[in-house]
Amino acid sequence: MLIPTLRQLQYLKLLAEHGSFSRAAEAAHVTQPTLSAGVAELEKVLGSPVVDRGRAGVILTAVGEEAVARASDILARAEDLVQVARSAGQPLSGRFRLGVIPTIAPFLLPRVLPELRHRFPSLRLFLREDLTGRLIAALKSGALDAALIALPYDLQGIDYADVFVDPFFAVAPANHAIARLTRVESSVLDRDDLILLEDGHCMRDHALSACSLDGNRSSGSEGGFAATSLHTLVQMVGSGLGVSLLPAMAVEAGLADAAPVVVRPLSDGAPSREVVVAWRAGSSRGAEAKLLAQTLQQAPPRAGR
Repeated sequence: MLIPTLRQLQYLKLLAEHGSFSRAAEAAHVTQPTLSAGVAELEKVLGSPVVDRGRAGVILTAVGEEAVARASDILARAEDLVQVARSAGQPLSGRFRLGVIPTIAPFLLPRVLPELRHRFPSLRLFLREDLTGRLIAALKSGALDAALIALPYDLQGIDYADVFVDPFFAVAPANHAIARLTRVESSVLDRDDLILLEDGHCMRDHALSACSLDGNRSSGSEGGFAATSLHTLVQMVGSGLGVSLLPAMAVEAGLADAAPVVVRPLSDGAPSREVVVAWRAGSSRGAEAKLLAQTLQQAPPRAGR
């Protein structure tokens, strides 16, 4: 029985990504007739068309969509094999694509990148900052080797290794009643206007959980205040728009020093998030991802130790 070649699957994947034979051929560094012939051979092997060719562009058939989904996994595993072979005996060497969520990247990376460069001088680290959902999708498709994310989060099909626990702190305007407290009950935040990050940030859900609030609750006052980043969030709090939560690593990095705010620990159950290194289940780079997590454990924020 004939089976598709990796080249044919790569052509189809590029065709799905670029939407035209010419652009897919350019991305594959081949001529358009070569790519067209490869896709035609794939259709012969599968016994069914994978694309509908028309003036409106390339549209995948049902078989084509299924083939692309499976091709992404097959190609990712093949690339894993190549990377493992090239770095045999030298873990964390060569290219390693690491995703990081925005509420971790600016606070942790400056602390750990020098250590990574020192311990693994042959490592070529490619960083991508994005929201958790898109990083998980990139892990599953093989576009990333690992990702620094925070739990809880649905990790079906994903393995992970713990790095450290990152507690939450309450943050409020300097003249707020919270300033007179040494510790803050989450119920106090429930009564005030709680400013959260926009939908899509996992820390929004973490903050709601820490305060035992419904995820459907407004992120702020009647105006629905929400921030696009922790830096913006602190400025909004400092302007008197409400109160919020900050992870310990951001507090340790001095983020709260940039605005007239006070920071206080939470008193009920020490709400926190779990920082982990995640990778696609079954990835041959899983051992390197675990080694990365072990390395990062050596430089957690002081507040999380």
